[in-house]
Formats: sequence, C-alpha cells, structure tokens
Amino acid sequence: MINQKLAHLFYQLAIYLEMDEVQFKPRAYERVAQEIEAMEEDLGEIYRLGGRQGLKKISGIGEGIADKIEEFIKAGKIKELEALKKKIPVDLEGLSRLEGVGPKTIKTFYQQLKIRNLADLEKAAKAGKISQLEHFGIKSEENILSAIDFAKQDQGRFLLGYILPPVRELKNKLAKLKEVEKIEIAGSLRRLKETIGDIDILAVSSSPQRVIEFFVSLPSVVKIYGQGDTKAKVRLDWGIDADLRVIPGESFGAAWQYFTGNKEHNVELRKIATDQGYKLNEYGIFKLNQKPKTKNEKNLVAGEQEEGIYKFLGLQAIPPEARENTGEIELAKKGKFPKLVERQDVLGDLQMHSTWSDGAYSIEEMAKAAKKLGHEYIAITDHAGRLAIAGSMKEKELLKQMEEIGAVDRKMAGIKILKGAEVDIDKDGQLHIKDEVLAKLDICLGSIHDNFKMSKEAMTERVCRAMENPHLDVWAHPSGRLLLRREGYEVNWDQVFKKAVATGTAIEINAYPERLDLSWQNVKKAVSLGVKLTIGTDAHSAQHLEFLELGVAVARRGWAKKSDVLNTLGWKDLLKHFKK
Repeated sequence: MINQKLAHLFYQLAIYLEMDEVQFKPRAYERVAQEIEAMEEDLGEIYRLGGRQGLKKISGIGEGIADKIEEFIKAGKIKELEALKKKIPVDLEGLSRLEGVGPKTIKTFYQQLKIRNLADLEKAAKAGKISQLEHFGIKSEENILSAIDFAKQDQGRFLLGYILPPVRELKNKLAKLKEVEKIEIAGSLRRLKETIGDIDILAVSSSPQRVIEFFVSLPSVVKIYGQGDTKAKVRLDWGIDADLRVIPGESFGAAWQYFTGNKEHNVELRKIATDQGYKLNEYGIFKLNQKPKTKNEKNLVAGEQEEGIYKFLGLQAIPPEARENTGEIELAKKGKFPKLVERQDVLGDLQMHSTWSDGAYSIEEMAKAAKKLGHEYIAITDHAGRLAIAGSMKEKELLKQMEEIGAVDRKMAGIKILKGAEVDIDKDGQLHIKDEVLAKLDICLGSIHDNFKMSKEAMTERVCRAMENPHLDVWAHPSGRLLLRREGYEVNWDQVFKKAVATGTAIEINAYPERLDLSWQNVKKAVSLGVKLTIGTDAHSAQHLEFLELGVAVARRGWAKKSDVLNTLGWKDLLKHFKK
C-alpha cells in the first residue's frame, strides 16, 4: 500500500515549499497528505484500474496532485521534492519532529550554522551557538535540547492511527490465500497502544511454508531477517519490522493471548496457572507432572480459543486493550471487570473542523461524511479566539457560522449538526470569546494552545479557572501532548479532575493520532473520580472522522464504561446534560 509513502512525501513537500517561502501550495499539499493518510483504498490499485482519471475522482485530488502520484508510481520519486532536497539538504524528518522547530527555523539553522540533522543541531546547541542567533536565546536553546532528548526516547516507533490501516491491509492480503484458515493481528497493535514498535501476525494453516513464502515475497518486504517453516521476520518498506507465525489450530487461542501481551499481564496469568497445577505458555495450558496414558493423548487442556484460556483459569475474559497488569486480573478473578464502552455505543463525534477555520471540507461535506459512517450527530467545533495560525474566528464570524450550521442542519435529514466551537483558554483561564456569544452555542470546547511552560501550579489554576465558566462544556486535548513530538504540560490531575466533577465539565479524549489525549492512564483515574468524558476526532478532513475508533480504544484502555462517555447519549439528552 503506497498511501503512507505518498502522504509522507507530500508532507515533506509542504514543509520544503514553506521553507522556500512558496505561498499557498504548502497548505494544499498538507491537506492532500492528510486525506491520503486516512484513506483505506490503495492509491496504487486505484491507479492500476483507472489511471490518472481514477485518481482524479478522489476528493481533493486534481490535475497537479494526480501528476505527482502518477510520477511516484512510475518512477518511485517526485522530481519537485528531489530538487528541493538538493537546494536545502537537511534531515527534514528528524528536525521537523522536534517541538518548536518549524520550516523557517530549519532553514535559518541551515543557512546560518549549516545544521543538516539532529546531531548537528545538538552539537550547536550544546556549544551555545543557537542562543547567539537573532530571535533565539538561552531558553530557546534549552528547549531544543529538551526536545532532542524527548525525540531520542521514541525513535523507531509509529503512531497507532497511521500504522493500523496498512497492517489491516497486509492481514487482508494474507487472509485471501486459500491456505490460510485463520489470521489475526497480535502484539501492542492489538492492544491498540498509542505508538507501535513492530508488527505481530498469527495464522493457522495446513500449509505453513506456502504462507511464509508468500509473506516474505510481498513487494513491501525489503529485508528478511529470518525465515523458517512456520515463522518469518522481515523489514517492511514502511520502516517497521513484522513477524508472522503460523500456529497449529489447537494452540491458536493460547498463542494469540501470549503474543498479544503485555509481558506483565502474561506473567501473572502464568503464576495463576502454576498455582492451580498447570503450565501456561504460547502453546496452551498443560497438566503438570502427569504423563499421558497413551501415545496420542496430550497434556493440553486448553489452547484453541483465547477466551478458553481465561475461563479455564477461573477468570473473566479480559479485553486486549486492558491487558496492562494494572488490576484487571484481580477484578476478573471476582467476575467484576467492567463492561467497557464499544465503538457502536458512540453516537456522535464532538470535535471537528471545517473550512471556517483550518479544516479542508465544508460543514455540509463533513456532515455528509459523518452520516455515511452512521453518526447520529456531530458538533462542528472550529477554532474561535486568537489562534491566528489555525484561522480562529472572532465573535462576528462565529455568529455567522452558527447561521450556516443551522441552515445545513435544516437541509440535511438523518443527522443532527450541533453548533460548537473550540475556544482558546488564555494564560489567566479566560475564554477568548464573549459569554453572550458562547451562550448561543450547543457545545463549547476550551483548549490550551500557548504558554505550555507554565509551572504545574499555575497551569492547574489556569484550567480550574476556565472550568468555572458556566459556558465551558468540555476541556479539549487536555494534556496538550503530541505523541513522538512533545510531552504535555504539567497539571495536578487529581485537582483538575475534582474541579471537573464539581463544575460538571467533561474532559475530552482526543482521537487524533498525534494526540490520543487524555492518556489511558488518566482516563482510568478520571473515571474512578466520576469525571464524564467525550470523544472527538479533531478531524480536519472528512477522512479523519474514522479516527473515532482510536478514541474509543483509549477509553477502553482506561476502563471507561458506556455511562462514562457522554456521546453515547442521544443528542437531545446530551444537550440536556450540558445545560444543567
């Protein structure tokens, strides 16, 4: 699947063009990259079947973009991008991952200090050269060194939301083999962790060698680390390693449980098995110290079904997302592990953006896409306040947008469109839109977009003061983190959660792949204190609406039930809740 490669190249092209001070085109390429990244259809297959005309039928792809996709499919590169790389020869991917280091900064570093990569930047910062540049200082230098340290921690990891679609595509290719009887994804990807280091796939087949040979011969395989009769480890051209194991049917459930992990969860299960006189491993549960009575008899007592492993040990089946050894096994022993929220429970999406701020699609286009996905309602929550970079609206624009939302809502049947806004919370905890305008919204989200380096005490006070505003319904992307790029700001979570309960403020699980914020650990704490949650995709394109699945995964990893998530309510009950 070439979508991930193309999206990556278009992102690079956007950044290089911005560095080269080209107007308008960078934003267009960025939007195309976002749309391609979220597509399930393989652009290579679309081109094979329909050529350039097939590509142009895709929303957002015109003549110029179709030319570049065709060029990449035929030549494996884009000439314009290659020329820009020669003009500004820097490690764009490594440098742009750093928080606070944008295209213009990278260009300045290269032009004035000949910095090409992270090693050059770290060396220059440690030598005090960054602080000597115009518009930079000691604090900037310290922040850069801190960002480099953070980037080093997560090298070689991939965002869940972007790696999941191509892995599913890979699984589906393997599933089409007539020799494959069963195939599933395992590992941290099955647990839906925020970032993924490698891929684990398990299969059942009576012809394992045929399956392994097909796997290692896939076009995306660039290196074979090892290949045997029943397993293989390869490197994919996405930059990630993948393992395939072909398991006997009688052991598939045990293997699926074992290779899903996590390690600590599995260790506890093995202890339980040992205490009961059994041995548990990736092949099944076996009787200990008891010889088979006949040659054909085995000591295997459970293994074919994963659920059977838990049941045999006297436990409730534990959802993969919750297998982190944080108390789930103790509750499962008592039969008290909660029924977690499911994707079908969530009736609407409570954060998305349109062309009124920094989104790529109109209100009507977003509503149609959401309706197609089966949503009962959505909230249009464009930026409002002072965030100029995201096209934030002022009061007059917001009121005009409310009129358009109302008009589209009246026009469209089968989906309710709520009037919302994502409003900036300033450093004093004030919302940057007047209360009389906020009162006209169906839902008001408040977000922090600046002054991240405030002290823990000051940031906590900032958030708590914002929650005292009766118009603030939801605190959005609450930690401000960007996965693989920056840590969130510091707050006293216990204090903030208690304030949320006291003021009736919900807290968002932001489902955008770079955020997945709240973290699942904080979801768990919030739920235990009675905080109500919402899930929003933060979609900036129609394709991003499918990220809702990722937000539900975070909720499940934090043990959230249906009753903990407000957008499991119908829209009328949701508005009643916010109006209380």
